[in-house]
Amino acid sequence: MAFAASSDLLTMRISNKLVLAIVAAFFAVALLTRMPLEEMAMHVACAIVVLIGAFAFFAFGWIGGGDAKLAAATALWLGFGVTLPYMIYAALLGGGLTLLLLSARRLPLPKSLQRITWIDRLHNKKTGIPYGIALAAAGLLVYSDTALFQQLIA
Repeated sequence: MAFAASSDLLTMRISNKLVLAIVAAFFAVALLTRMPLEEMAMHVACAIVVLIGAFAFFAFGWIGGGDAKLAAATALWLGFGVTLPYMIYAALLGGGLTLLLLSARRLPLPKSLQRITWIDRLHNKKTGIPYGIALAAAGLLVYSDTALFQQLIA
């Protein structure tokens, strides 16, 4: 999640390879912990529901495609029981991040920071918001509440 957040911050991209690695890691851990097939299917269903909703947000231009895929991959790990708190945290953190960046973009960027590509891109009013930061932070905030995490530490 930290890699997804830093990738979005520095490049405004969340790679498909990273999302696929998150998905593959879920299935590896699910098999390792002997998660029942029915429970695994519910996690997959949760991820599909989130993917559909997130792609609707993408279609409206509210989030990027990488953000939509990251949200779904994260929901795969969380399942239905923790996904709603995840989405609430993501919305609150994303709203705060958006307000912070919009406020910062009203101020002139010092010349010394203009030379740093990712800071200059982040400051550009035409650039989107790296929402993957909020999604990753929200995922980290709720992950310890999941049954999968509880089983791993038991």
